[in-house]
Amino acid sequence: QVQLVESGGGLVQAGGSLRLSCAASGRTFSRYDMGWFRQAPGKEREVVAINWDSGRTYYTASVKGRFTISRDNAKNTVYLQMNSLKPEDTAVYYCATRNSGYSQFDYWGQGTQVTVSS
Repeated sequence: QVQLVESGGGLVQAGGSLRLSCAASGRTFSRYDMGWFRQAPGKEREVVAINWDSGRTYYTASVKGRFTISRDNAKNTVYLQMNSLKPEDTAVYYCATRNSGYSQFDYWGQGTQVTVSS
């Protein structure tokens, strides 16, 4: 049984930083892609960043240069370092995992709320 548990969300002022963590269990972490997604009220869920098992990364345009996705395979944990936060970054953030080479993320965490005040 794959489980993903996010932590690190909270309330921060615009311009501040937060680091989200996602601890995974139930699969060989290093062999799978990991992603961070977010969903703001009234909006569809969107991809924020992806870290492939190869180490390649992807960022959506709105977070490039501000967010960094990284992983520690020894700790089965993926991180999302978020700097220069903006009010529009306010959302519930989810981590997810998928088999490398597949398009669909098949396991999801419960989400963690990030609120950025202006």
